[in-house]
Amino acid sequence: MLHKVNIAGLTLDPSTNTPILILKSQEDDQAIPIWIGLLEATAIASVLQNIHFERPMTHDLFKNVLEVQNIEVSKVEVCDLKDNTFFAKIYFTSPEKTFVMDARPSDAIAVALRFKAPIYVDDQVIEKSKKGFSEAEALDKSEEGKKWAEYLEKLSPDDFGKYKV
Repeated sequence: MLHKVNIAGLTLDPSTNTPILILKSQEDDQAIPIWIGLLEATAIASVLQNIHFERPMTHDLFKNVLEVQNIEVSKVEVCDLKDNTFFAKIYFTSPEKTFVMDARPSDAIAVALRFKAPIYVDDQVIEKSKKGFSEAEALDKSEEGKKWAEYLEKLSPDDFGKYKV
């Protein structure tokens, strides 16, 4: 089953300064954190904050090319999680055909935002992401692991509101 999500915010991983995209289910407020690259975080934040650049960024250029070809993005789906790597699909439609392409979730979401397309997460991804956190907490007995376990245990969906962009 697919769960429609919103972007609850962007934050930084306190230990690595890597951006984290927080997706939040519209149905049950389940939060899904996805670690992403800095450039992708910038591409997402620029749309969320309605920032326009003098020259098109890569995702804007991609949108422009699709529009010239009369192709729209109908939805984006974060469809799998394997070995701590998230996978996504972008669904395209044109008057002639529909097609799907594999993408990194950060790129797929950056494109979806530009087309105002809905974003979905498969329930297996939600379940796997929950499992991944509990396994990491149980296996990592180092001081760093204990610090992360304590940090993650204290998080609630309301905490992500602090980091809205």
